Amino acid sequence: MYINATGYYIPTKRIYNDYFLNVNGLTNEWILQRTGIETRSKVDEGEDGVTMGIKAVENALKTIPYNIEDIDLIISAGYTPIDTVGSLAHKVQREFKIKNAKALMISSACSSLVNALEIVETYFLSNKASKALIICSEHNTYYSNEEDPQSGHLWGDAAVALLLSKSRYKDGEPEVLNITTQGLGHIGKGPDGVYLQPKDKGIVMQDGRDVFLNATKYMINSLNKVIEGQGITINDLSYIIAHQANKRIINSMLHLLEIPEERSLINIDKYGNTGSASAFLVMLENIDKFKSGDYIGITVFGGGYSAGAVLLRF
Repeated sequence: MYINATGYYIPTKRIYNDYFLNVNGLTNEWILQRTGIETRSKVDEGEDGVTMGIKAVENALKTIPYNIEDIDLIISAGYTPIDTVGSLAHKVQREFKIKNAKALMISSACSSLVNALEIVETYFLSNKASKALIICSEHNTYYSNEEDPQSGHLWGDAAVALLLSKSRYKDGEPEVLNITTQGLGHIGKGPDGVYLQPKDKGIVMQDGRDVFLNATKYMINSLNKVIEGQGITINDLSYIIAHQANKRIINSMLHLLEIPEERSLINIDKYGNTGSASAFLVMLENIDKFKSGDYIGITVFGGGYSAGAVLLRF
């Protein structure tokens, strides 16, 4: 399976740490030390999860090697939908007149995009699709409660789009070598660790320590699983990209893997936690760094809990 074209959209609006002092009592120093976040991205007036997703797709169309009408599978992946009936997948299908595609929405918290990749792989293997579009647009600030001192300061907004096919169309397309995902509702706080109840509350992270410990453990486990049988080791990865939930979690993972920080890429400092878009957003922002033959490991952890990883070869 190959990634034929990619696109992303990041709102231009930024919310700085100082903003939260009068909102939830947290100082710039406190937030920076515990999360690594300096600013976070936020949609402006007239923007939402749908507009971001459409702009990410428009960005991807600049390099698509076939007509967008050829796509036969569209998946919107994420946990912050604006509409749970007329999903982002269907809005994109209509916007770009993709007439002959299956369209569906999936969610597994911050591992949603990796889960979507595994679904695409399955559709390809069963010959039920040959070209797919995944859109992941996280409008976290639509649901976040800024007054919550536990997690109100964490969230950012962004969207990514990936176009995939069973076969390579042009030189330089990264190959998806392996994918692994895992539901982890049975461990730790599970569904009570992080939740979003649209009618009652915003995004709530009740136990940051439980998230920290399990995210570190299972992002490492997922990374080890995804390289198993591929003839490489962790040290053969040119870069490791983790879900951008907390810089301390990422540093803890790197420490346990004995991987230097310079072989990890981040953007949490600029955009905050952009949910299931975050790890691939890091990859797309840094894509010019990758050389032919590079192995890239992407590993994620989501509230609920869930985990997953992807191994790419450029």
